[in-house]
Amino acid sequence: MDHTTKSQAFDAPVAAPGPVAQSLQPFVHDAVISLCAPSFVVSHPDGQLDGGADGFYHGDVRALSRLTVAVEGSALAPLSGGPEGADQAGFRAVLRGLGEVTADPVVALCRRRTVVSGRLEELFEFSNHGTLHVRFRLTVRASTDLAPMERVKSGHVLDDVPAEAEEDAGALVWSRGGFAVRLLSTPAPDELDPAAGRLSYEIELAPGQSWSALLSGTAAHDDGDPFPAAPADRVPWRTPVLRSADRRFDRWLAQSVADLDRLRLTDPLSDGNAAARADQFLAAGAPWYLTLFGRDAIWAARMLLPLGTDLAAGTLRTLARRQGRIADPATEEQPGKMLHEVRRTTHEFTGTALVTDALVLPPVYYGTVDATPLWITLLHDAWRWGLPAEEVEQLLPHAESALSWMRDHAEAGGDGLLRYIDQTGRGLSNQGWKDSDDAIRHRDGRLAAPPIALCEVQAYAYEAARGGAALLRAFGRPGADAWEEWAERLADRFRKRFWVEDAGGPYPAVALDRDGRPVDSVTSGFGHLLGTGMLNREESALLAARLTAADLDSGHGLRTLSSESAGFNPYGYHTGSIWPHDTAIAVHGLVRAGFPLAAAPLAAGLLTASAGFDARLPELFAGHGSTVGAQPAPYPASCRPQAWSAAASVLVLRSALGLESDVPGGTVTVAPTFAHEYGPFTVTGLQVAGHPLEITVAADGTTSAVAPEGLTVVRG
Repeated sequence: MDHTTKSQAFDAPVAAPGPVAQSLQPFVHDAVISLCAPSFVVSHPDGQLDGGADGFYHGDVRALSRLTVAVEGSALAPLSGGPEGADQAGFRAVLRGLGEVTADPVVALCRRRTVVSGRLEELFEFSNHGTLHVRFRLTVRASTDLAPMERVKSGHVLDDVPAEAEEDAGALVWSRGGFAVRLLSTPAPDELDPAAGRLSYEIELAPGQSWSALLSGTAAHDDGDPFPAAPADRVPWRTPVLRSADRRFDRWLAQSVADLDRLRLTDPLSDGNAAARADQFLAAGAPWYLTLFGRDAIWAARMLLPLGTDLAAGTLRTLARRQGRIADPATEEQPGKMLHEVRRTTHEFTGTALVTDALVLPPVYYGTVDATPLWITLLHDAWRWGLPAEEVEQLLPHAESALSWMRDHAEAGGDGLLRYIDQTGRGLSNQGWKDSDDAIRHRDGRLAAPPIALCEVQAYAYEAARGGAALLRAFGRPGADAWEEWAERLADRFRKRFWVEDAGGPYPAVALDRDGRPVDSVTSGFGHLLGTGMLNREESALLAARLTAADLDSGHGLRTLSSESAGFNPYGYHTGSIWPHDTAIAVHGLVRAGFPLAAAPLAAGLLTASAGFDARLPELFAGHGSTVGAQPAPYPASCRPQAWSAAASVLVLRSALGLESDVPGGTVTVAPTFAHEYGPFTVTGLQVAGHPLEITVAADGTTSAVAPEGLTVVRG
């Protein structure tokens, strides 16, 4: 994800004393987020929308920044509240001092929220459980700044936009710049004050009586949504159901899949304009990234392949339509390159009192070094999971262009490695998945100077070249041998230039800097190298040992940076925090490389963390670890839900089952690794080549699986 701060400095900054900055990124760790992409709501735990990042959003604009309820002369006392699924939430409160004849409260408020694309519904129901008649005045206040997402994320406070009233309808309306919002009350309020954004109701309740009002907020751009919502009845995967001895795993998987369902968006450029035929992909996450991010969409689709290939196909085609065609330094587009992100307009972070440099990203931005090789690997993996041959073949020209970009880009650097540098001075200074400006640093804390060659990107490129060669050979296209040779040369370069050594033994540097020197910090990036084929058995064993050491394995997942490094910060976005997808990739890489015993404790750590976040793992959380506290600490500005964090549950399940697919070869491999730790369990809803796959693991590890039609189950 792109971080909101930007610095071109190459040396570690020195903090200076001074007042707290007024414009800081809002915290959302305790927020209740309900979503149905491209819309979502952020509220306080009591249901109120009032301050910070709170609001009803649609299409990267805040439609409502305030929606509060109050009762004159009585204090609302919140009792409970939170998400109910992905797109709904419920909150309960009591009205103190109203109608009471004992110490017990008697008048209660139930607030229910539902979000669909472009629409928010808030149902307020007051019930009198007492023995007296009660009368009170309810006031709803609503306002909006119509702020673009980047202004909210940067913590800048904008003035409210004046409301207009539709007196006959009992509605308030706001509009600016082709974006319109309407808030309708049913029944109509007794008093409507647009200047104050106030709707008032006089309510009288007899004993046992209830009264309710429905507020419906709608928001829309005049020119529509860049990526419309996906049809509710056309989910591009089977829904898995896990019944295990560890109910935490069941809850984590179920919540994750429910969240993923509401992160679905469609590509309006799909062949045919009907929504029922539009390609689907996953938005990256709420609240900050509810749009197309190439890297995130690819990883999420790859993790979900055991549930079917339709999402992978939609993601591949959506990105292929936007594959780079020209060289444009302003957007960092290059022929064959896959994009980083798409926004409605230029995304501009103007800086804060702490950071003055501006980050300015064009609406379609290509500043990523890894989306292109990952796209090739997704195509290869989807083919092996049963993506129909005709759909694969249609995408092969795009794969050839992507392969050419890897080769041409590596050769342009002069050393045969894939590197990146921000050419504009206003884009992302780091362009791998750890893309905050301080992410790539030496062990002593110094920032790496670009151009930078990341260790995991070389592994992605190796795997992509090998996978691309397999596709070319299978479909009778030229170049397979050449790409296999290219991959081996890349592996040789990596082996000669990246490996360094400390007291713990040899390991790959996280990167090479502009002078070709190893950036010698110890990071979670080791996990992305495993299972790609670029390492030999001995090298993989070294990394397996490193990943399970206490400086990286926190007990809740992998720290992005070793706790022994000078720049370690448990709250650092990429410098000590824990990212669930990152740990899941390591778990899968360890299993693929033949080290399931090292994978098991990392998977267990994620499962423990999931319980600490009510089964909805965030984008990232703090890297303190289980020795500091049994519960993981949140990263305060993290997305939750987030696509690849949610999809990590499926990848961990796949890793536990040792599940691999080779539909072209006619086999499905089921070789449980650490699955017995959660057994006995049965999982349904898996899919291979369009056919269901059900797997049962007994407590002793005995496995049964029914082969889909035309495939042979190979048991490990």
